[in-house]
Amino acid sequence: MIRKLLVSVAATALLAACSTTPDPVTPPPVAEAPMVQLVQDIHTYARPNEARVTDVAIDLTADFAGKTLSGTATLSIQTAPGARELVLDTRDLTIRSVTIDGQPTAWALGDERPHMGRPLTVALTSGTRTVVVDYQTSPNAAALQWLSPEQTAGGELPFMFSQGQAILTRTWVPTQDSPGIRQTYSARIVAPENLSVVMSAEMLTPEGEPAGPGQRAWRFRLDNRVPPYLMAIAIGDLAFQSTGPRTGVYTEPSTLARSADELVDVESMVEAAEGLYGPYRWGRYDLLILPPSFPFGGMENPRLTFATPTIIAGDRSLVSLVAHELAHSWSGNLVTNATWSDFWLNEGFTVYFENRIMEEVYGRDRAMMEQVLGWDSLQATVADLPAEDTHLYINLAERDPDDGLTDVAYEKGAFFLRTIERIAGRERFDAYLRGYFDRHAFQPMTTADFLADLRANLIQGDAALEQQLMIDAWVFGPGLPANVEEPHADAFDRVDATVAAYVVSGDAAAIPWASWSTQERQRFLGELPDEMTTAQLSALDQALGLSASGNSEVLFAWLMIAVENRFDPAVPALEHFLTSMGRRKFVLPLFRAMMEEDAWGQALARRIYAAARPGYHSVTTGSVDAVVGAPV
Repeated sequence: MIRKLLVSVAATALLAACSTTPDPVTPPPVAEAPMVQLVQDIHTYARPNEARVTDVAIDLTADFAGKTLSGTATLSIQTAPGARELVLDTRDLTIRSVTIDGQPTAWALGDERPHMGRPLTVALTSGTRTVVVDYQTSPNAAALQWLSPEQTAGGELPFMFSQGQAILTRTWVPTQDSPGIRQTYSARIVAPENLSVVMSAEMLTPEGEPAGPGQRAWRFRLDNRVPPYLMAIAIGDLAFQSTGPRTGVYTEPSTLARSADELVDVESMVEAAEGLYGPYRWGRYDLLILPPSFPFGGMENPRLTFATPTIIAGDRSLVSLVAHELAHSWSGNLVTNATWSDFWLNEGFTVYFENRIMEEVYGRDRAMMEQVLGWDSLQATVADLPAEDTHLYINLAERDPDDGLTDVAYEKGAFFLRTIERIAGRERFDAYLRGYFDRHAFQPMTTADFLADLRANLIQGDAALEQQLMIDAWVFGPGLPANVEEPHADAFDRVDATVAAYVVSGDAAAIPWASWSTQERQRFLGELPDEMTTAQLSALDQALGLSASGNSEVLFAWLMIAVENRFDPAVPALEHFLTSMGRRKFVLPLFRAMMEEDAWGQALARRIYAAARPGYHSVTTGSVDAVVGAPV
């Protein structure tokens, strides 16, 4: 039952005092537009066709000792005639007061549901345009990770960052947390004066401004409406280096030079992307290299991609991740999945676009090798998942939306688009995609609406083309349709020949490892026999330096082999890898592999996880806890 709460006189007085704080964040006037009807998202409590958030203005103070953000969110709203309630998403927030247009109002927090948190229902009056929520986050807010100085590269100052996808923004901002409910936002963030604040928005105060003893305030504004999961913040000891006229990198000072050198081609990537699918519409494209606990490879936050340090390999061999996050500036940020069942519209398009950028900047051979690696990963994923979870449009009813974050959305989606390109022709498909991004810029997109757009603007009644594309089999069917074409990379033929020769001779010294690219090395490790002897593994490790590799993708591939063959000499490298970074792509498969190795692996997994878990983000622990179990 929803518990009705009224704002007390004391709370009203406190809110009035807060309203006199110098320089509050005030949202700009939002032009009233017709209230376009949105599809209902099962992962939000919001009823956006009755009352909808259009702008969020947060004014928050970061408390590193208490691990909280505290302050107000001023929400500009649009209402349908007769609307009497605004429903917001919250999770683990302490709500202190709510006002509408400056006056106290009734509000209620509903019952909590797994993954969803609690609805915050606010009573509206006729003509309500502004709702102010005074609140504080929990020290355990799932979106926020507060790092001690010891968990950073510098080792002297703390760090905090957010990760909002899929539905974690509600743990630090009370808003309508659905990808289909796009919102502009602004922020005033107060933090210790020896730290810097960055956000996924235009920085209005590059040096900050005084905000009381030992504090500085930083202001931001994003005028393009975005889904709430793209609101992002980081606070820490940060330095910046430009990599081009509109690109650059933020990171801790001690890692800046190495990171900037690795990312020197980012401006060229932006130019290549624009040449394919139209202008970059977000102003700057910068990257923030985060501490190693960041749970993803990258997160495409507008204007400021958040990225894992595991992409800094020293040879620019892993920068396809940057191409991927950049591509999201079109597929995802510009045109966004309306619900999490439509997630493939973000990631499938982006993997396809990423590969086209890589082809433009690094050549077709590199692009084809990465396609083949994606194909191999997809085969394993499809074999492992229930058939219904291999559909592009996935049923996520009563499920965590993270359940849809698999290679099906990414790689199957990309192979669907490659199939369209191959059958319709690249030139024709490129023209279609460019028009698609233009037609639907800054709008949510459902799978049904995409298919209607594809049929209207590409297929155009061509029955033969419709039949060749097998659209419904791709989107609503299991596995891979019969018209899929397996990619081929000539360079991998030579690698496969080397694997075959090695299996016969056992001569690790004959492997031309030093001359190979990262992708060729990944292929070699992926094609080795499933079962290998300790002597074979020792010879490989000694000849190729696998356990000491500084390339995260190569080291991960080697450690998977080591675990599956119970190769004890690699355990120190495994333990160091898992306790020095928290990227879920690497962490989860390694712990899952250990747990499948009976007593040897299970004991090892529990010992390592007990040490590693405190340094992981909740996105990673939420997945690994289900496999290993949370340490007692």
